[in-house]
This record gives sequence, C-alpha cells and structure tokens, in this order.
Amino acid sequence: MDEKTRLIHAGREVAPRARTVGPAIQRGSTVLLPNSRALYEEDLGYGRAGLAAQEALREGLGELEGASSVHLYPSGLAALSGALTAVLKAGDAILVTEGAYKPTRVFCQRVLSRFGVRVEIYDARLSPDALMALVKDDTRLILLESPSSLTFEMQDVPAIAAAAKARGVLTLMDNTWAAGLYFKPLAHGVDISVQALTKYVCGHSDIFMGSAATNDRKLAAQLEAGVHDFGWAVTGDAAYDMLRGLRTLPTRLARHDETARAVAGWLSAQPQVKQVLHPALPGAPGHAIWDRDYSGASGLFGLVLNPCPLDAEHALLDALKIFGLGFSWGGFESLAIRCDPQLTSRTFVTEMAGPLFRLHIGLEQASDLIADLAAGFAAMDAAS
Repeated sequence: MDEKTRLIHAGREVAPRARTVGPAIQRGSTVLLPNSRALYEEDLGYGRAGLAAQEALREGLGELEGASSVHLYPSGLAALSGALTAVLKAGDAILVTEGAYKPTRVFCQRVLSRFGVRVEIYDARLSPDALMALVKDDTRLILLESPSSLTFEMQDVPAIAAAAKARGVLTLMDNTWAAGLYFKPLAHGVDISVQALTKYVCGHSDIFMGSAATNDRKLAAQLEAGVHDFGWAVTGDAAYDMLRGLRTLPTRLARHDETARAVAGWLSAQPQVKQVLHPALPGAPGHAIWDRDYSGASGLFGLVLNPCPLDAEHALLDALKIFGLGFSWGGFESLAIRCDPQLTSRTFVTEMAGPLFRLHIGLEQASDLIADLAAGFAAMDAAS
C-alpha cells in the first residue's frame, strides 16, 4: 500500500499493554463495527453514546446513587433540563420549588411553558400536605431541591415523595448539595435524582457535567431516549477526570463538612451575624429534617448579617484574601457572595432580618478562614 494509506491505518490494531487503575480514554466519534451485520444490529453505532470512560463513570455514579441507570449530560443544568424534557409533554403540569437553582426555574418558566407545560412555582416552606393540595389532574412531576439554593430551606423529601407516588405524580430532586453521598434521594422514594457533577463530584472547579439517576425502567428508557434525541454528550477525557474526582469524594466532602461546621459555629457567635443558615447546626431552620435524613453536610451554607449599609457589605467581601468571589461552588477553594440581588425574582422569599450572604467552605484550614472572615468583618465595621 502507499505510504499515505499506511500512515492512516498504522497502530489501529494495537491492544492495551497493561491494565491501569483508570479506564481507557477513547476519543472517537466513529465506532468501527466488527462485521456488516453488526452495522444495524449493535446498539453502539456512534461514539457520542459514550465509550469506556463514560461507562466507568456511569457505573461509579450508580454505586453512589444506588441507581440501576445513570445518564450523563454536559452540565448540571443540562441534566435538569434534559431529565425534565425527557419525562414531560405538552399538557402536563410541573410544580417547581422556588428554592431551586435559579436557572432551573428560568428553564421551566421560559422553555417548558413555551412548549405547553403548565409551570407552577411553590413555596419551599410548604408542608407535604400543603404541597400536595396544589396537585391537579394534569400535575405530572414535582421538582424538589433541599436544602434550597441560597436560602437553605429543608423539604421533607421522603414525605413528599411518598405522597406524590400515591397520587401517581413523579418526583425529581436536585441533590447537588449532598453530592449523592450524604443524602440518597432514590432510597427515600424520589423517582429521579439529579446532580451537577460540576460541583463536589468534580471537586476541582474545572469540568462541567451533570447526571440523572433512576431505578425505574420506564423512566430510564425515557432518559436514555432524551439523551439520544437531544444529542447530549460528554467527552472521554471529561468523564475520566470526573471519575477521578468521584474516587476521592468521601474523603474531600468529610473535610468540607468538618471545616464548614467549625466556621459556621464561629460565625454564629459574631456580633455582626444575625443568623447562620446551616442545616447541620442545632437550632438552624430545617435542622430536624437534616438530622433525621442526612448523614453529613457539605461546605455550602448561608448567613444573615445585621442590617448595615451596602458599602459595608462590599467592604466585607473586598477585604477577604482567602475567600474568592465566585458563584459556583463545590471545589477545593472557599468562596463568598452577596445574595440579595438574586432574591428579587422570588415571590415566596423568607423575610430576612438583614443582608444574605452565602459561603462555600473549601479545603483550607479552618483557623485561616476564620481569620479571613474576621478581617472582613473589621472592614465592614469600619465602613458602617
């Protein structure tokens, strides 16, 4: 054969030299089938469906979620939007907690409603009975997120899931806060468990990915069809790195939990702080539900400051040296944001006694983070 032909085909038949602790990373859109009959008999005819690394990650996430079926998406929001579009149709209705991640609510109101799905936003503080009173004949699904994004209300997920199942209504939960480790939605009756793997499973703030897990065969088939029909895909490289994060998730999340509780405990004693919104702290809103259902807590929580001028809020954040100012979370680094501007789109917002802030506690030493916050409070006081 000509050299040009030989260069194209050289090395194609080389087998792996050894077994490694991680799966093979296969970069391929084209999948070569073994014979002509297999072209239309094999399920895997295109690399977008995922190869070795993606399959290994799905298997690992299945262990984490206690799920028989896990599907991957290129971001957490894609996992939420992909799962919702897979199971909803025109004429259905969805109940969406106002405590959900804002882009989730925006997707439901701006996209699902445009395609004939009735969207109703409900107060995250509703009891299971009060929530079920909102269910109508067309209600197909209830979307949960506990604790709530920004305001950290805890929902009674097992009670809601049981009541919904009795009415023939599906439940879907965004479980990113507990990372699938400290709370198991499927074991508590939820039909579909969704995570932004971008956060804690990744752990290094450098990969976008999401997952949807279920133990229901019919839902699994709908999710799989949705992934195929919309063309969702994640690369082998991203799946490999995400699997690497999954391996260390329990060790990292335990450190996030321990350090966050230490920082939250210190904050609760500071004169500038009105309230700490950390479900694992005794006396905090939702603590009884957390204590009953969760085996740990992540590094994300909120705090309400005593009233102060806006300039003082800015001074607090600008004085921080260790905490970064960023909206995402779940990585090794600590972060801080002001939340009040994000609450203006809500209807059922809990009345706050002062400015609302959110902290993500990373893997730094607790004493250093406390010193950084103390310096921030000093700057805030000077600007008040």
